[in-house]
Amino acid sequence: MNCSVVVEAAVPVYDVETSDEAVRIAISKTGELLNPDLNYVEINMGERSCPHCGEELDPAFIAADESLVALELEMTVFNVEREEHASRIARKEIGQRLENIPLSILDVTVLEDDDEDDEDEEEEVEEAETASDGTDDEVLPEFEDLIE
Repeated sequence: MNCSVVVEAAVPVYDVETSDEAVRIAISKTGELLNPDLNYVEINMGERSCPHCGEELDPAFIAADESLVALELEMTVFNVEREEHASRIARKEIGQRLENIPLSILDVTVLEDDDEDDEDEEEEVEEAETASDGTDDEVLPEFEDLIE
């Protein structure tokens, strides 16, 4: 089973004046920490909302020219047994490169396996071809018959 895992990271940024500047710096800083080992991790702005009223908030909280930026890091984890296993792998891989940055799992989505779908389709095609012939006669002779 393959899973897409979204991890939220709280990235500190220093000496900033605006929310947009803080987000740009946080994305750049995170990209530098993850690359080149985890260049397949997608970095997006996090979505924050007020817990009381539900109002959308900026992904960056600024106080005294310092900011804490919410980022969403998404990666695909392959060949796992359970969703919990996928989340542990993603958190470990990302956490090793983002030292001292708090992480939490936001979402784990099971992805469809293309290989299994292709195999199922091939079996269906073979069954359809056999059924359309209407005969159970073999098209090719047996190997032993060819040798004689």
